[in-house]
Amino acid sequence: MMRIGYGFDSHAFKPGVPLVIGGLAIEHSEGLAGHSDGDVLLHAITDALLGAVSAGDIGTFFPPSDPRWKGAASSVFLQTALEEVATAGYKIVNIDTVLVLAKPKIVPIAGELRERVAELLGVKPGEVGIKAKTPEGLNQDHVAVAHATVLLESVGLAESSARMVATADVEDEIDQVVKGLVGGSRDVSALGRKPAFDTDDLT
Repeated sequence: MMRIGYGFDSHAFKPGVPLVIGGLAIEHSEGLAGHSDGDVLLHAITDALLGAVSAGDIGTFFPPSDPRWKGAASSVFLQTALEEVATAGYKIVNIDTVLVLAKPKIVPIAGELRERVAELLGVKPGEVGIKAKTPEGLNQDHVAVAHATVLLESVGLAESSARMVATADVEDEIDQVVKGLVGGSRDVSALGRKPAFDTDDLT
């Protein structure tokens, strides 16, 4: 009832194009080369989602040979992956990502990036992990790399768990009432009843 998906993507930097990562426009001297907008993070997440439900990969749905996707926003690809996940009967539990690039620095915008990705995925920001590393010694200063891992759960399992929690809450309330009626001591004076006759009191 649970599924894990992993996605990876990489793009070289290219002058003269805007830089978009995670659906967020970022100020930088270069953007990422690609048939679409080159959003390396959304591409990795899209592949992770598609892989988790065995639906192929991003190239299956959006081949780079198709001119329709020239310069397209990668949020379109992500939306298709989300539809595949929903059709398969799953929902996102959480997602974790790693960006590997020399520049720009991701840490100052990590919070904004997390919120944007969460918005596109339809989840809470706390369910999205954004981490950044530099490619030290790898000679990849002009390349951006993204890794993404996603955890999915069956929608039926999620609904069943919610019902179990609700049932448990009701049962706890019933237990409290029963204990109060059976095991607890009660003051009956307010009901106008006389106390039971004490057989040891023969005065």
